[in-house]
Amino acid sequence: MSEPTSVRALPRKAIGAEVWCVLALSLGMSAVWAVISFTAAATAPGGLSAQTANLVTPASERPWLDLAVQTYRLVFAFAPVALVFYLLYRSNDSARTIGFDLRRPGFDLAGGAGLAALIGLGGLVVYLVSVQLGLNRPIVPSELNEHWWQVPILLLQAVKNGVVEEVIVVGYLLLRLEQLGWSPLRAALASSFLRAFYHLYQGVGMFVGNLVMGLVFCWFYRRYGRVMPLVVAHSLIDIVAFVGSVYLIGRLDWLPGA
Repeated sequence: MSEPTSVRALPRKAIGAEVWCVLALSLGMSAVWAVISFTAAATAPGGLSAQTANLVTPASERPWLDLAVQTYRLVFAFAPVALVFYLLYRSNDSARTIGFDLRRPGFDLAGGAGLAALIGLGGLVVYLVSVQLGLNRPIVPSELNEHWWQVPILLLQAVKNGVVEEVIVVGYLLLRLEQLGWSPLRAALASSFLRAFYHLYQGVGMFVGNLVMGLVFCWFYRRYGRVMPLVVAHSLIDIVAFVGSVYLIGRLDWLPGA
């Protein structure tokens, strides 16, 4: 059996084709849909502020069926990450190459918590201001009914977002763009604009907020070579948003989305 071919020995076109295929099956597809959704919302009567962006929605009025669909969506959402890890293995890299491992749990948790506090608080301010200015949809993170499995599903959704987005749009993408000969700045801008575009369906405010978040995350990844703190930070931000929405939206007058 022949040895796996290193991606560094492949033509640039082959590396580029791999990147396009991964993005077309994951966050690139999400970015295209976000642009379509934003265009529809921005041109609808009342504009962005008259509509809501619903993130986790029920799939059925029957609790057992809803749980089955939510679980199905979660499991298969990790398929692009599995593909990325396989492609890294085929190119003589691995998840460890991008720092997705458990070698430094203390650093990952502390760094992730610090990033979550910085990005989370800043993002909340940008969101509230942009909604008031009519530049953003009010966001309803969860519309799941009050079943016993609601909070566990929301926790898993948050972790899923953290793993899928940070592994693909930071760890994998920056590695492959570097192997294509892109400069760190150019790669960081590409990664950050991709992140901003697949959040565009929420509005202009979240486009800008996620662009800044992407630049900060790319800088952190370049500085420390680990994607795991980014996964922790993203997961914590979404946990607060998803679970907090269940108990806070409709009870706090200053929080849109009721």
